[in-house]
Amino acid sequence: MEDLLKVGVITTTHGVRGEVKVFPTTDPERFLDLEYVLLDAGREMKKLEIRNVKFFKNLVILKFNGIDNINDIEMYKGRDLWVPREEAQELDEDEYYIGDLIGMEVVLEDNTHFGTLKDVMETGANDVYVVELPDHQEVLLPAIRECILDVDLEENVMTVHLMKGLL
Repeated sequence: MEDLLKVGVITTTHGVRGEVKVFPTTDPERFLDLEYVLLDAGREMKKLEIRNVKFFKNLVILKFNGIDNINDIEMYKGRDLWVPREEAQELDEDEYYIGDLIGMEVVLEDNTHFGTLKDVMETGANDVYVVELPDHQEVLLPAIRECILDVDLEENVMTVHLMKGLL
């Protein structure tokens, strides 16, 4: 399991006072409860204390303590923002962090190897799991109970049922 969980990506600056627009990879409202984020600054993780949170369309606008001009933050465009796992939101039953699912072995109901979970696409209705098969083709599986039978984080294995028409 990952020690850090990604909460967003800095897309661009906002104004000249050091604010940034962030594409959230979590519930945008989550930023209201965060005191800080960790910025992937390349060689190190830089702790940035959040001073202010605003929302604009599908983006979150963040203002950090100690960053008061565009030149202090502009170099971090495209960089990821993270939180330690212990700061992460509590999940309901049958909810998982995407970072914990990526790389998981995917097996069929009879326990035969099917592929590896490579990505999770977040759609409006339900997530879609991108599974890479041994021949490097990809299959899209809807993250619904009829298809995803079991997720075992300890064993790093997902058991699936292939519904008619998926292949």
